[in-house]
Amino acid sequence: MKAILTLEDGTTYHGESIGIPGTTFGEAVFSTSMTGYQEMLTDPSFGGQLLTLTYPLIGNYGVNDADFESNKVQVAGFIIRQMCDKPSNWRSTGTLQDFLAQHSVVGIQGVDTRSLTRHLRVHGVMMGAISTEYTPDQLLEQIRNQPNYATIDFVKRVTTSKPYEWNGDAEVEANRGNALPGCPLPKPDGPRIALIDCGVKRNIMRNLTSLGCRVTVFPCYTKAEDILSINPAGIVISPGPGDPNNLRYMVDEVKVLIGKKPILGICLGHQLLAYAFGGKTFKLKFGHRGGNHPVKDLTTGRVYITSQNHGYAVDADSLAGKAIEVAMINLNDNTVEGLIHRDFPIYSMQYHPEALPGPRDSAYLFKKYVETVIS
Repeated sequence: MKAILTLEDGTTYHGESIGIPGTTFGEAVFSTSMTGYQEMLTDPSFGGQLLTLTYPLIGNYGVNDADFESNKVQVAGFIIRQMCDKPSNWRSTGTLQDFLAQHSVVGIQGVDTRSLTRHLRVHGVMMGAISTEYTPDQLLEQIRNQPNYATIDFVKRVTTSKPYEWNGDAEVEANRGNALPGCPLPKPDGPRIALIDCGVKRNIMRNLTSLGCRVTVFPCYTKAEDILSINPAGIVISPGPGDPNNLRYMVDEVKVLIGKKPILGICLGHQLLAYAFGGKTFKLKFGHRGGNHPVKDLTTGRVYITSQNHGYAVDADSLAGKAIEVAMINLNDNTVEGLIHRDFPIYSMQYHPEALPGPRDSAYLFKKYVETVIS
């Protein structure tokens, strides 16, 4: 079945339908990761976005029950060059096409993703639509009637509906043979970590439990007093989708938490910490999404290759004279990649130390944080 991808500037790409027929809208973005398509599809930070993968052949190692980073597919739509319909991998339990159809994903293959990526790099990310139902002109009219990505609070759409205890990949307990390595159950006497779910990836909890922590996950709108009521040893603010400027209700609660417990902010959590200290963010032209972004630690001079997925960055100038300062920068564009507080045990990173997709160079940060919590 034929499908089209139309962008808000009128640019149209023709291809073939994957997943299910239909029409879907979202912000068109691209990721340069060569593997990890199932993890990206289920990453809540891609909520509301049409995900383009720059690597040309997708689906060659299939899908499985262990590689979910949340409980469902989160992307608004999926754009690739070519689908592999005969995967080869001992962990595979099915094809990517069947997976997309099962989760009602509207997608398109046969797109020149190199051309699309260059278009988004030059003109910036923009709203778009994938459709098997409409002409380009009809689709363009509908795109222009859609709310802009930046105006929507996607965090409330992806956060948990109620607090829960992370119990070690409960969804794949019946199939532990396929579970990722290093996914132990929480230790009964381990330090309690309160995790604020802005769109958390499961591998954050896996990393924390592998270090002996017990993790209690809270909805994004939880009051600070309710989080502190469990007397956590530390607080983690998770990644998530959308413009952090829409999350002032969260910033107000983060301000209350400052100085009470050690705090770690990851990606969106990093941006919320910046806001809590009087900082600002700005929208990147085409974002950082992929597994090959170099980050320099200004305290040690060491450079790490990191996994990233964000469309906004902290304005370094907005933090001048504040109690929190820049600790890491992106070597591609010098944007802020990490913050550290001068007095309190509070630090953050814009990139994803939990990886999945990798690389895993920055996993040491979880160990560093847990050592701070228990010291």
